[in-house]
Amino acid sequence: MGNIIKRWMPMVVALSTMGTLTASAQTYQIDPVHTSLIFRVKHMNTAYVYGRFNQVTGTIVLNEANPARSSVNIEVDANSVYTANEQRDNHLRSPDFFNTRQFPTIRFVSTQVSRVNANTVRVRGNLTMRGVTRPITADVVLTGKGKSPQGREIIGFETTFTIRRSEFGIRYGLPGLGDEVRVTLSVEAGRQ
Repeated sequence: MGNIIKRWMPMVVALSTMGTLTASAQTYQIDPVHTSLIFRVKHMNTAYVYGRFNQVTGTIVLNEANPARSSVNIEVDANSVYTANEQRDNHLRSPDFFNTRQFPTIRFVSTQVSRVNANTVRVRGNLTMRGVTRPITADVVLTGKGKSPQGREIIGFETTFTIRRSEFGIRYGLPGLGDEVRVTLSVEAGRQ
């Protein structure tokens, strides 16, 4: 009996390790109700004007043991742009800016995730807006983990990065309207 246990023990250990590795990658669905996507752009080289997108969805695959096996896929409804001014919001949806009739979705798909420190990862990926795809890099900070009132495991992240809108074909109003747009994304996501 002892020889049988000795013979099978390495296989049992290997299988249990494989199970642990598989279990370490968790999929989270972005909660659009508790996720915020905010942007700012300078108006006439004076004050910053802020806006947001109200509809953000997507999936995060998180492997805390091996961040390189993590991934991020985010979709933003470009029509959900909101700046607290209806005339400006309608202009932002027009071909001068987001051209939402032709390009209703803004997408980000990660290509690489690497650990920076215990609470931060560097996410590289492709941002597609107005039919133009450009690489971007953002440092993403883990802001917390917990349970929803329904007992679902939830996790939070935040990042801030800057893009140039002209690189996505949005040149209306330059240089009076700033080219640099600072973007802040705060995500809450629930485990699937």
